[in-house]
Amino acid sequence: MIKIKETIVVEGVYDKIRLESAVEAIIVVTNGFSIFKDKEKCAFLRQMAEKTGLIVLTDSDAAGFAIRNFVKQGIAKDKIKHAYIPDIFGKEKRKPTPSKEGKLGVEGIDTAILSNALRKAGATICDEATNAMQINDPITRMDLYNDGFTGGARSAGRRRQLLTKLGLPQRMSTNLLCDVINHVTTKDIYRDIVEKIYNEEKNNKT
Repeated sequence: MIKIKETIVVEGVYDKIRLESAVEAIIVVTNGFSIFKDKEKCAFLRQMAEKTGLIVLTDSDAAGFAIRNFVKQGIAKDKIKHAYIPDIFGKEKRKPTPSKEGKLGVEGIDTAILSNALRKAGATICDEATNAMQINDPITRMDLYNDGFTGGARSAGRRRQLLTKLGLPQRMSTNLLCDVINHVTTKDIYRDIVEKIYNEEKNNKT
C-alpha cells in the first residue's frame, strides 16, 4: 500500500474500490459523464488541484478519454498529472458482457499495474525521496517522426507497438504521446524500444 499526496480522479465507484486496495489517497469519482453537468464537483476538483494536485486515472476507452479531457479544462498543467492503464481486453467479473470496446476498465486492472501507472505519472509518494522522473532530454514530436511513428506508411503499426511496449493505451494524439512518454520512460529506454521494433520488423521479413 502506497500513500499518495495528490487527489486521484476516477470514473466510477467500483474503480474507487479497486484503487483503495492499492493506494491510500483522496479518491474522487466523476460518476461517468455526470461530471459534465456537475458544477459543484468541477469546482471541488479545481480546489483540490490547487491544494494537493490531481491525478486523472480513467479507463482507456473513448468515454474515459472524453472524461479525462473534460476534467483537465481550466486546471493549470503543473497541477494535474495523467495516469494511464494499458489496453487489456476482457470482462469485469460483475458485468454480464464486456464493454463496448472490449477493454478492462480501472476496476478490472490488477492493483500492481495500477500502482505502477500512478508511479509512472509522477505521483508524489509520501516518505519516498524520489517521486517523479526528471526530464533532462525530452522526446519530441520530431523524434517520433524521425523514428517512424508518425507521417509514414508503417507509422500506425509501429506506433501501436510502441504504445504496447510502454504499457499505454492506443488512443493517443501525437502531442499527448510526447507528454506522456516523457513521464513514463527515459530517452535511453525509448531508444532501446525503437531498436527492438525495427529488429522485429526485420525478423518478420526473413
